Amino acid sequence: MNKPVAIITGAASGLGLEMANQLAAEYQLYLVDVQADKLNALNQQFTDCKLFTCDLSNMQSVDELVAQISQHNPNIALLINNAGITHRSQVRHTQAKVIEQVMAVDFHAPVRLTQGLLPRLLECKSKIVNISSMAGWMPVLGRAGYCAAKSALHQYFETLRGELLDSGLTVLMVYPSFIDTPINQNALGGDGNQATHPRSTVGHIHSANWMVKKIVKAIRNNKQRLFPEPLTLVFSLLYRLWPSLFMRLMRRKFATELESHS
Repeated sequence: MNKPVAIITGAASGLGLEMANQLAAEYQLYLVDVQADKLNALNQQFTDCKLFTCDLSNMQSVDELVAQISQHNPNIALLINNAGITHRSQVRHTQAKVIEQVMAVDFHAPVRLTQGLLPRLLECKSKIVNISSMAGWMPVLGRAGYCAAKSALHQYFETLRGELLDSGLTVLMVYPSFIDTPINQNALGGDGNQATHPRSTVGHIHSANWMVKKIVKAIRNNKQRLFPEPLTLVFSLLYRLWPSLFMRLMRRKFATELESHS
């Protein structure tokens, strides 16, 4: 009962579930997910956890989540904003509701959750961990909404870090590339249904276990930023130094994204 609390959103599968597995020995887990059935099953897996069902695309639900967590007056060591969705669709074939949903889950929800819990986070001198993406640093064809959300996430939390530098609260920004998790299997198409065409990738597709080991190490080493895949870091630098070459390479590698998927 004296263990500090780790709040993990998107905890029922993928990176979130793997983080719960690797952090369970050290933390009391507050696990958040929209999938109530999968979330409730975690009661059998973790002996020291609290479960919160929440639709992070609904800001009223996020406010209710803040109130539910605050009731317990937890000693929050970690707030891990992991939950996310993506889409695979060209802008011209993407309905506005898809962009809005991606922005809600990937940007507005972590911001609203963080701001709602901020007094407690400051009191506990917590660490906020945000699962961003290299798509927040460089354009990725067929992912305009996702890139926009992750770019906004990057800017917001880098600014927050600077404003609270002397407060004891810290921020770790994680920039994965291509990970084998349900976020890509469940990617939205331009009409809001599941995308049917295969995703394009660059470099190796890593497992959730591989990624989370690096995240946990970065947490323990109090790192501010984690770039786990050197190849995509190189590509992000190429985009800044020679953007025309970057775009030619991107269009060649992601050629299938330029095909019509209306």
